Amino acid sequence: MSNQPYQGPYEGSYDGRYEGYDPYQQQAPQPQVPQAWPGHPQSYDDPQAAQQYTQQWQGQTWETDVHPPVAAVDPAETAYLPPQSPAYGSTGQYLPPQSANAGWDRPDRPTAPEPAPAPPAADSTGPAYGPATIAGNARITDAQRARLEGRSPIIEPGMQPAALTALLGLLLSGTAALGEYALLVPLVVLQAVTAAGWFRLNGMWPARQGIALAFAGALTADVALLVAGRDQGPAAILGTLGVWVLLTLVLQLRSHADPDTRMYGLMATVVSAALAIVAGGYLAAEPDAVMVGAAAVAVAVLARALPLPTPASVVVALLAAAGAGIAVGSMTDVGTGGALLGAAAAACALIGHRVASYDYPSRFVHFTAGVALPLSVAAPVVWVLGRALV
Repeated sequence: MSNQPYQGPYEGSYDGRYEGYDPYQQQAPQPQVPQAWPGHPQSYDDPQAAQQYTQQWQGQTWETDVHPPVAAVDPAETAYLPPQSPAYGSTGQYLPPQSANAGWDRPDRPTAPEPAPAPPAADSTGPAYGPATIAGNARITDAQRARLEGRSPIIEPGMQPAALTALLGLLLSGTAALGEYALLVPLVVLQAVTAAGWFRLNGMWPARQGIALAFAGALTADVALLVAGRDQGPAAILGTLGVWVLLTLVLQLRSHADPDTRMYGLMATVVSAALAIVAGGYLAAEPDAVMVGAAAVAVAVLARALPLPTPASVVVALLAAAGAGIAVGSMTDVGTGGALLGAAAAACALIGHRVASYDYPSRFVHFTAGVALPLSVAAPVVWVLGRALV
């Protein structure tokens, strides 16, 4: 053997045709079979005619054991079909192409499923909505939905908030007989719940600064009442209210919010502070009047929460408050005038109860504004009638 390279020709060397296979030379691309259109007169149905486009292997090479000769293929299997994008229905089943490609569909392809029958139309004679809820909606509010459906956007707090109101009223009535400092404990709770409930009732939550400002005004009024005494009660309350309105106005002017937002926040803060400060009128009123008025409000709110029609429950609440006023007034110096004081305080309490029920309030509103507003709104009447009757 010699280590010199072999200079002679290989067996089956390349002479312009594919007679041999050269592994070091790139294979020429295979010519594409012409398009076989269905129904076209020039489609190649003869296998012999199509073989001229098939790569021919002539002669033997050293790799014939590895690569067997290529067999001729049927032109119908390599016929060109235009690309078709599959379509899928809602259930994931394959849907055939549109009618433009219907000529190339295979007979074994699944056909399009029949459309599902449309659901029966709702009965137009009956209501198409469910009962009122307070859960809310991501698209529209419950109040808007209630108005569109012709329902009232009012949801009353119910028996549990009424029971809390009655408990707080009885605490006010009982501590009033013990002294001013004993009365101050439930009064501070009432003022805090009033400030928080009014902001939430107006859709402003969280509003920690506004709630803190309103509650600070209520505490300032309480301190002024304790220092000045009951005789100077109106001056202490009105003076504190004036200072807090001016302070709220200055703070809102320094805000960088848009004018509408600043005006809305100003009104909400002023009203919340006014209600919390006015609730301090229980400290300025006579203790006997506080006992009668707070007890009457407690009874009226409980009667209003009974499952009765609205007009009937209002009448029952006023009568029950007048009876409670007579009962508690007979134990104090108010006497029979307790009926008038109890009925007037109950009327103001029902107004506050109605305000806390407006515009589909949340559960938080019911347990804050629904509890505190009846007692806070009744405070001025208790002070005025108490000074007149005692």
